Amino acid sequence: MARLLKFNIFRFNPQTPEVEPRMQEYVLEETEAMTLFIALNRIREEMDASLMFDFCCRAGICGACGMVINGRPGLACHTKTKDLPTDVTLLPLPVFKLVGDLSVDTGSWFREMYNKTESWIHTTKVFDDAAEEERMENEVAEAIYELDRCVECGCCVSACGTARLRDDFMGAAALNRVARFVIDPRDQRDDKDYYDIVGTDSGIFGCMGLLACEDVCPKHLPLQDQLAFLRRKMGITALKSLFGSKKKTC
Repeated sequence: MARLLKFNIFRFNPQTPEVEPRMQEYVLEETEAMTLFIALNRIREEMDASLMFDFCCRAGICGACGMVINGRPGLACHTKTKDLPTDVTLLPLPVFKLVGDLSVDTGSWFREMYNKTESWIHTTKVFDDAAEEERMENEVAEAIYELDRCVECGCCVSACGTARLRDDFMGAAALNRVARFVIDPRDQRDDKDYYDIVGTDSGIFGCMGLLACEDVCPKHLPLQDQLAFLRRKMGITALKSLFGSKKKTC
């Protein structure tokens, strides 16, 4: 006999502030291979058309369906109900601006992040569309691709203790993005340039090292390695700058 699943879902629409935030219960019969994405669509189609949540690809690629699932940020399309208890609590991702119910605005946060990290190749070379593509070692290309697999779901940011305490903290997604350009040989920025971006308390030195970001990353990115890599690199850059300036004044 199929299980009956009880969903406790956060409800609030900022456009109707007179209606206070609340938890609303829905009961749904579990079907084979059901995901949270399927369950939420059934609830909206069969029970409550006003329920708000985001989705696009249904394959863990777009990152749109991020939410807090029984206290843990994750993707609804990646989460199978068979792996959950019969009582399921769903909340919107913290840190990001609430659109309504389970829907949050991650796009504005990531656009601001791209501007902060200057997320583009910095080069003085003039682009020649007739030239061959610039070569690089396979190992480097694979390392860049590994970090580029981020789907910008926001789960790592929502799980971050520092990001939940401070609005100015860049978060693992931004720091991972910077690490991607640090290892890219086409980018002509040096360590001092990167230090100006992330070598602050709102950057790599604000990370408390709890590593919840890597625990909840649906793409299993090596965030722990990248945070350690940037912290070490930026620490060495700071020491070089400090002792270099002292030598000049002697």
